[in-house]
Amino acid sequence: MSVLIDKDGRREDRFASVETVDGLSLADGPILVPLTVIDAALADGRNADIGLVVENHIGIQAIQPYLDRVALVAVAFPSFSDGRGLSIAMRLRRAGFTGTLRARGPVIADQFRDILACGFDEVELPDELAARQPLEQWQEAREVVTLHYQQSYGHDSSILQRRLAAKARG
Repeated sequence: MSVLIDKDGRREDRFASVETVDGLSLADGPILVPLTVIDAALADGRNADIGLVVENHIGIQAIQPYLDRVALVAVAFPSFSDGRGLSIAMRLRRAGFTGTLRARGPVIADQFRDILACGFDEVELPDELAARQPLEQWQEAREVVTLHYQQSYGHDSSILQRRLAAKARG
């Protein structure tokens, strides 16, 4: 099991993980599949959303052909100290992916603000980590820094953008 958190708090995961091609016939509703199963899942003719799980070392060119056909991309984080997934999120947003981006794995609450700023919409945590860092810590971490210098994909305006908007208003 796992816990799903977005900027508004805890939420239910509507995607069922399917690890093999054989498992496709067993799952109803939205599914989340690895890159090795995505072609079969798309060919399956399913009337539900499909999500793609990618490792954090995968090049964006390997997943770009699928971006307009999947509703969610989940990027695996093998540990909280491995930030390659943040770069993948930014590249996916630059490539025009408008679906849901999910950080998946043992990230920590202190990283939540940066995860959102890089373009992720939600975080999927292992149960044991979620038990050590309750939802309140995630919400507090998100709100600690309210202004930033860099433009983000997390829908917040940078300090410069806010200044220019205020100047334009007069």
